[in-house]
Amino acid sequence: MSLFLCPICGSTLTPDARTWRCEGSQTAAKTVHTFDVAKQGYVNLLPVNQKKSKAPGDSEASIQARQRFLAAGFYAPLKQALVKIVTELTKNKGNINWLDIGCGEGYYSQALASSNLNQLIAADISKPALVELAKKSKAAGQLWYQQKEGKKAAIVPMVASAAHLPIKTNSLFGISSIFSPILPKPFFEVLESGGYLLIAKPDQGHLASVRQALFDDVREHDSDKFLQELAPYFELIDRVEVETTLNLSQNELTDLLTMTPYSYRAKLANREALLNSALKSSFKTQARFVIFVLQKRT
Repeated sequence: MSLFLCPICGSTLTPDARTWRCEGSQTAAKTVHTFDVAKQGYVNLLPVNQKKSKAPGDSEASIQARQRFLAAGFYAPLKQALVKIVTELTKNKGNINWLDIGCGEGYYSQALASSNLNQLIAADISKPALVELAKKSKAAGQLWYQQKEGKKAAIVPMVASAAHLPIKTNSLFGISSIFSPILPKPFFEVLESGGYLLIAKPDQGHLASVRQALFDDVREHDSDKFLQELAPYFELIDRVEVETTLNLSQNELTDLLTMTPYSYRAKLANREALLNSALKSSFKTQARFVIFVLQKRT
């Protein structure tokens, strides 16, 4: 049975390789809404009235920079830590549906799909990012309509809003939010009883030398400031810290800045000075992350 909902009327939405179709039960006129699957393999479930801009989400430049940076393996320790946690949580479980919200172009999504999942829903408001994820998933034979017995989890790439998830209540085993918005109530609603929420955030000291070079007033990351907001809905059961040293060339440092808010928040002179410092020798900094593992309260 489908776990998806029509983003327009809330009726059950049935996936298909060509067109997703709702059955219209939640409308007085039994109106059926359809959503075509793009040739790359993603489906757009973000209605116009849920968009905050004409082209919401990350820019094309940011997406391409992030792809290059992550492909170089700089954040691989975080990816490996996430996969380990999900693998342990899902061990000896059956029929597991997982949502990676704010998935971007799917660096972490595709890694999580290698654990004990049946279906991984990769959702983001950025259509260009979903295009990249869908193309890679399709080429790997991992899209939901390509799923074969014994293979990795089926990936369902969708353009969707975290605030208006087109997913039935109590239908997901877990959600991962990696550097993405945290919405306690919507997450609580779609998770099954005892379901898990993984949140990855920059920890204190993350890219400290980069921020010190760019900003006159450096504010430390307050990694756990959202836990109080989550407390009525979720119980914190674990906290995992991940740290790695980065030695970056000028091009790699440029990609790092482009994929973060630093690219437009810093003064141009400071940005150029930092990049020039990596011209002759690599720039060294520390990446520090924290992963919070929470469980839905019953």
